[in-house]
Order: sequence, then structure tokens, then C-alpha cells
Amino acid sequence: MNRLVTPRSAPGSSGPTPTPDFGQRLSVIHWPQSPHLPNLLVVKAFVVSDEGGRLSREVLDYEPHQVNDDDLLVEVHYSSVNFKDALVASSPSRVRRVDTVVGGVDAAGVVVKGDALVPRGTSVAVHGGDIGVNRDGGFAEFLYAPRRCLSPLPSAISTRDAMIIGTAGFTAMASVLALEDRGLVRGANVLVTGATGGVGSQSVAYLARMGYRPTAATGSPREREWLVDLGAAQVIDRDAIDDRPQRVLATEQWDGAVDCVGGETLHRVLRSLRYGAAVAASGLVAGSGLDTTLYPFITRAVSLVGIDAVAAPPKTRRRVWDSIAALAPLIDFERFVDHLTTLDGISNALDEVARGATRGRTLVALRDS
Repeated sequence: MNRLVTPRSAPGSSGPTPTPDFGQRLSVIHWPQSPHLPNLLVVKAFVVSDEGGRLSREVLDYEPHQVNDDDLLVEVHYSSVNFKDALVASSPSRVRRVDTVVGGVDAAGVVVKGDALVPRGTSVAVHGGDIGVNRDGGFAEFLYAPRRCLSPLPSAISTRDAMIIGTAGFTAMASVLALEDRGLVRGANVLVTGATGGVGSQSVAYLARMGYRPTAATGSPREREWLVDLGAAQVIDRDAIDDRPQRVLATEQWDGAVDCVGGETLHRVLRSLRYGAAVAASGLVAGSGLDTTLYPFITRAVSLVGIDAVAAPPKTRRRVWDSIAALAPLIDFERFVDHLTTLDGISNALDEVARGATRGRTLVALRDS
């Protein structure tokens, strides 16, 4: 259960419990060596609550707590706003599984209570599992999370970079690697749908720097210059993905595809893939249903590959983060940032993401540097 509190006195003291702020981090606070350590910390957090159909989204004083005894404690430097966060913060929500939760499906920071495998001081990205959905997430100054949801960051990636990348960038690289695992070769023409979004824009950049020719499909033609700057070989309108709508199959155009949209768009991608090509699918902004035919599969041997960033095993997480780190010297991650906000700006940012009114990533700062 989440606990919304006001600062109180620590056991055995006469004054109020110290509340960490930007000027005083937990790493320099000498907490008593007590099994009640989780009960001594009060922080600011963006809390989503939906009780009796009454939705509230606000910044509150909050007391983080361990769900399991082996949860690790992370001082959060940055988080980000994802489409999934907007689903969590809506009512009714198809994603959120509890009435009250600290939002934020990802975060990055430094471990302050670790273990032998992820010791104190380790810079980490936190994502996956039930983070921000069924247990408290990254829209807070401190976060308890299970070790399986922590990915130690390669030295080439800062905590700020990690949340510009975020779940979206993780999904983008996982998509590219999945296509490579299915035979994609350098120089291939790869379609990216929803190219101005978090997953799409990073897919364009990664593909370009890995030797592929990404074609960015978008409904925002004004972003053409930005997409070309990221590495798009060409930019097309989202309605130009396929042709011959009167036939079951379109002209073969794409050696592979990263689909961030779903629904009718995914159907159109499938019918326009070249023989033996694959599409890595991770989005459902256009709908969770797929009304298509078997023809692309049985006459062109195409593959539909699902991309999951929630339950990815440790080996996959390491491979994805290491692959992004290998490209880090070639990428200015700041170009993906639509804007920077704080806890107080998250509610508005959620609405913007839900409307598709952002380009790239919305970064949330939990500290002053």
C-alpha cells in the first residue's frame, strides 16, 4: 500500500525526519542502522489516484517503502514521460492495476541501498516489471525496485542520457536487434512508423548509425528536417506506406520495419514487406487490434516479431544497453528532447503525450543538475 504522509520525527529523535532535497542527498544523511530504514524517508512524488471514479494526479509528500525485503533503493536523477504513463494516469485505466500509485514506468539514478550484484553508488536505469503500474514508479525523488528491474549503465551513458533513451530507446534498439537476428543486412531499407515519437525517432537514429537506410513515416510533415537530421534516408507521409489497396498484397518495398503504431498501420506494413522480411512491433497508439490476412505470411514468408520491454531477461537488457552505449559517441541524445519538466509539470506533459503533441522525448528532472 502506498503511504502519503507529512514529515514526522525519526525514532529516538526530537526533530522532524530529514527530508532529502536537491541540496541534501540521501548519500550524505546518516540514517540509523535500523530495519525500519524505509519508514524514515519522506520525498516528493507525482501520485496517481483513482478511487470511486475520482481521478487525481498531484505532487505529494510520499513515503517510499519496500515491497520485498531485497528491493534496492535508488536516488532518482531523471525520469521520462511515456505513452504508457498516460494510460496509467487515465480513468478508467487499462494498464494501472492499483487505485493509487506513484507514476513513471522508468527512471535513472544512483543506487543508495544495494547488494553484492548492484552495490551502492552504481548508476542504473530502472524499468520493466510492475514499475509505475502495479508498484511505485520513477516520478519520485527516491524509488524502491527489485534488482531485476535495474540495469547498470555503461560508462558511456549518463543518467540523463539514460532517461532521454528511456523505455522508448530500449524498445527501439531491441527492435533493431530483433530485425538483425532475422537476417537484416547493412544497407537495407527499413521503414519506421510513428517516426516522430520516442521509439520511432530513436529507431531512425540507431538504424542510420548501424549502416541501414531508415525511411521515416509520419503524419507530421513539418518534422521532416528534424527526422533527416536524425538520419532518415527519406521521409514519407504515413499514408504512403503501401499501395494497391484493392489487392491483398501491396508492392514489396521494405527490407524490414519497426512499427510503433499498430492497428491499421501494422496491417499496411505487413502487406508491403519484401519476401522474408520482418517487422518488429511495439506500439498500439492506433489500436490494439490487428485486422489483416495470412497472405503476407504464407506467400512472402514475412515475420511479425513482438518487442517487449517489460519482462525482458537480464541477458537481453545487457545486450540492448551495451548496443546503445556502442553508438553513444555518434549520437547527440539531446536532439531527442522535446522539453524538460519537473514533477509539477508532469500532469500537463501526460496530456501532451496522450494527444501525440510531442516530438521525441519529455524528460523529467528530479534533481538540480
